[in-house]
Amino acid sequence: MKLVIFDCDSTLSAIEGVDELARVRGPEVFEKSEAMTNAAMEGKIRVEDVFGARLKIIQPHRDDVAKVGQLYLDTIEPDAVAVIADLKNTGWTPIILSGGFRQAIQPLAKHLGIERIEAVDLFFDAAGNYTGFDEQFPTTRSGGKPARIADLKKAYAPVRTVMIGDGASDLEAKPVVDLFVGFGRYLERPKVKAGSQAFIYRLADLPALLT
Repeated sequence: MKLVIFDCDSTLSAIEGVDELARVRGPEVFEKSEAMTNAAMEGKIRVEDVFGARLKIIQPHRDDVAKVGQLYLDTIEPDAVAVIADLKNTGWTPIILSGGFRQAIQPLAKHLGIERIEAVDLFFDAAGNYTGFDEQFPTTRSGGKPARIADLKKAYAPVRTVMIGDGASDLEAKPVVDLFVGFGRYLERPKVKAGSQAFIYRLADLPALLT
């Protein structure tokens, strides 16, 4: 068993899902959400300081989440399908670990052939109106990704674990994986690039790092 753990937003797809949910609410809400997302992903503020706050101002409808799910597919990382198929054929088990939303990520994961999604559940009422999120899920706070990876390692007992992502919350996983790969096709974050053991701009370059 070998685990390759992917961030989703700005890694497997070009978008940041939460910001696309905000875009539906107009330019002012989008600008606020985008600024908070960037500050958290650059490590300037804690994830927990923005996670609930963004959703509170966005108030996403279930239909909006479905639209973002399609947008993930429309903006899929060009190499993702082939790379993940190649990794699976060479004994790697891919997992998505994200601070994004499970319902939106599911179509992308299915398209990529990734069975396990570690992401945040959103809650809606019968009419599809937003009522909250899973506040206990680890990726809603700083340090959540390494904590979840530790749980995954206990469950799978892998001989090797690799993480790839673009943000500061991904880089936090470096101490608990065998290799942390920074990804910069969509957003090159200086802190992540400096801290990564390897840094790539195409997912097609990932398999060579894992041989």
